[in-house]
Amino acid sequence: MNMKRNAKPGICKNTILSAVLAAMLLLAGCAGLANKQSADALPDGFVYVTDAVPDVILEIRYYSTYNFVGARVDDYLAPVAIISEEAANALKQVNDDVRAQGYAIKVFDAYRPQGAVDHFVRWAADENDTLTKAYFYPDIAKDRIIPDGYIMERSGHSRGSTIDLTLVDMLTGKELDMGSPFDFFGLSSHHGTGLITPEQAGNRLILRNAMEKAGFLPYPEEWWHYSLADEPYPDTYFTFPVK
Repeated sequence: MNMKRNAKPGICKNTILSAVLAAMLLLAGCAGLANKQSADALPDGFVYVTDAVPDVILEIRYYSTYNFVGARVDDYLAPVAIISEEAANALKQVNDDVRAQGYAIKVFDAYRPQGAVDHFVRWAADENDTLTKAYFYPDIAKDRIIPDGYIMERSGHSRGSTIDLTLVDMLTGKELDMGSPFDFFGLSSHHGTGLITPEQAGNRLILRNAMEKAGFLPYPEEWWHYSLADEPYPDTYFTFPVK
């Protein structure tokens, strides 16, 4: 009798262990399938920035509420960055360049769905919503944001080969001082502005030189904004969500 009673717990433990192992394998298989489905969800010709540059730093502002809208932006369903394959290959060159100088890339935004752009336009038209004015556009009237070119009804980001980024000092872990924050609507964000210090201008030049060397073009009003010169979809504005 004692032998039978002692045998039951052993059988039970083996059964539980087998069930746990089976569950772990099932979960691993599901995770692998989910990752494959996630990758397959991207249209042909697009990749995640982290696939091309695994050590990139992401701070996807439009997935958060820390942006000029003050809310999560439409069609940003995950804090990821998506970009065309051609732009991703060029960005890898940028990363190799700045890494050799002691800097890392931080990305704020890349591909942007047309639905998000529409959200920006609706926000800009609401002159009563000035929640973020003190930080993002203190020196201009909200009704000037679209005419002055800070927001457009069609954005190069929606074509998939434009990126917003900055540099981080790998020794300190801090962003380089560029003279104005990302998405600051004002003259101090313009290339060639006289409103920043020589050091800040020099920091911008490090980024600009690396981007232009890899085939990107700067946007005059925004030091952080670059588009691939030879973009693969120059006439297509995509609508798929960021996820």
